[in-house]
Amino acid sequence: MADPFYISTAIHYPNGRPHIGHAYEMIAADAIARFQRQHGRDVFFQTGTDEHGLKMVQTARARGMEARELADEMSSYFREMADVLDISCDRFIRTSEPEHYAASQAIWQAMADAGDLYLDRYEGWYSVRDEAFYEEKELTEGEGGVKLSPQGTPVEWTAEETWFFKLSKYQQPLLDLYAANPDFIRPESRRNEILRFVEGGLVDLSVSRTSFDWGVPVPGSPDHVMYVWVDALTNYITGAGYPHDVPRFEKYWPADIHLIGKDIVRFHTVYWPAFLMSANLPLPKQVFGHGFLLNRGEKMSKSVGNVVDPMQLAELYGVDALRYFLLRDVSFGQDGTFSDEAIVTRANADLSNSFGNLAQRTLAFIAKNCDGHVAEGRAEEADAVLLAEVDTACAAFRVAFDDLALSQGIEAWMTGVFACNQYIDAQAPWALRKTDAERMNAVLRTLLRAIRHLATTILPVIPTSAGKLLVQLPSIDDEDFRIAAPTPIFPRLELQATEA
Repeated sequence: MADPFYISTAIHYPNGRPHIGHAYEMIAADAIARFQRQHGRDVFFQTGTDEHGLKMVQTARARGMEARELADEMSSYFREMADVLDISCDRFIRTSEPEHYAASQAIWQAMADAGDLYLDRYEGWYSVRDEAFYEEKELTEGEGGVKLSPQGTPVEWTAEETWFFKLSKYQQPLLDLYAANPDFIRPESRRNEILRFVEGGLVDLSVSRTSFDWGVPVPGSPDHVMYVWVDALTNYITGAGYPHDVPRFEKYWPADIHLIGKDIVRFHTVYWPAFLMSANLPLPKQVFGHGFLLNRGEKMSKSVGNVVDPMQLAELYGVDALRYFLLRDVSFGQDGTFSDEAIVTRANADLSNSFGNLAQRTLAFIAKNCDGHVAEGRAEEADAVLLAEVDTACAAFRVAFDDLALSQGIEAWMTGVFACNQYIDAQAPWALRKTDAERMNAVLRTLLRAIRHLATTILPVIPTSAGKLLVQLPSIDDEDFRIAAPTPIFPRLELQATEA
């Protein structure tokens, strides 16, 4: 039986159309999921949209529509993006689904049964944009004396009856968790940030609202809906089968990786494990907080007008070129920057000029000069050296991807591509055709083996392009193979004008 592997992204808050940061998270998770499937794991990959909260209510009201109607519209954009970007998710979850309401109410009841919920009155600072509560000590003062959250969003004083979760009770259990599992939070910078926050003391958390009704109803309290982060986080166990599909839940939970943005690490590594501890449920194995994507080094903002539509980039430059750039040029876990010029430059250098040209000239040469078939030839040491170099490069890719070092893995893969280009230039099969056909055959068969290995390895990153190449690359273990005139897979890109 295949070893199960569960990866989830932070389900996206659809209060607007998707931006490039949403696309990056989906693409990274997809590459990891494809990599794990390729190596025999039984992968469950979930993404989706988190649709409740005051912000959705306010946006819907401003547009003269119901919150559910807005959620339907916005969620459809995220689903479309997943389709366009070739995201191989097994479950696109929406937190407005009846199945998810049932799971959220089940974990609420479990926390209540543990004695960790109590009714009281909340007065404090709340950021509608973050859907988050903040303590006074976390706030800063903005222009005109406006109080701001740590994310720079405005906060407002809120007072209402609310259910509280005994978060303070879990301060030491959480610190014990971090100490016993140093890789529970990655990268290390995120872990250190959360350690400091929890060591500074936890206060009980308001987990229901009465000022609006767009959310999961609280069991036994019909005037209350759950705080959005209670039901948003519960999505991970909804998809895994909680609470009704016990065999599925036992198979996939705990999740192997929650892949999230660095701005919501607190919710996933403080609140979420505390909720799970209270409900007596296993904790996810790892939470990875990736960085932000910056547009030419600047944070994206609607007010600045530099928010980029990933669908437009994919249309202009191709899905796989965009996927490759984001995974190759952004160091996973750190902030990264992008531009149209950078996408074009990287795709042309690595995919078109290096790997694509290598495959195209090899296959075209065989189709034109060898009638599509290459017989056994006279092997030399250089052949074994190249295949060993390619093996080493692909093995390094696998090690890096296993450790979520995605850009380093692709960089290692490129050393195999470079080795093949050096080999073909040194061996010059076009010259051997006139002087030593037997040696030419060995060189071409070596190249076919190497290119096939490289194409198979990079499949998780550029699934469509690598897949098309593999169709043109028959295995030379089949002695009757024939190679037709190849279709170019990686055309050179030209810089296009995009609109922010």
